[in-house]
Amino acid sequence: MPQQRTEANNVFLLIIVGILAWVVPGAGHYILKEKKRAIIIFITIVLTFVIGLYIGSIGVINPVNAKAWYLAQIMNSPVVAYLGHLTSTEPEKYRVFGRPNEIGQYYTSIAGLLNLLCVVNAVYMAHLRGTIQMPIKQSAKSKTGG
Repeated sequence: MPQQRTEANNVFLLIIVGILAWVVPGAGHYILKEKKRAIIIFITIVLTFVIGLYIGSIGVINPVNAKAWYLAQIMNSPVVAYLGHLTSTEPEKYRVFGRPNEIGQYYTSIAGLLNLLCVVNAVYMAHLRGTIQMPIKQSAKSKTGG
């Protein structure tokens, strides 16, 4: 007999999928057995973020002087919080000025916002699977007469 999903299990699944999708881009889709989509998401977001760091160095992650950019960048992963801590403890060591700073902030922030969209998509897909599977199991029971 298949295990019935309760409301608490469904909420727990949504939270787990959301957290995993934020910690590792694409992990939420991977848990939902969307492996191709997970790989595409991972490569796209990580590559975009790394290109931004390559262009502007980790100095583009600045939680002190560029708070709006940092809010978008933190959506990439908790790793950004660590990089932000590095840049805020020794700001003179990681200074970036001019065009490389701007372009690096654009790339890293766009990667973070893209990951936010993917997190929302993974949670939504998990929600749909949780709500659609429950009635299907019930209707299969009623067809067999049990």
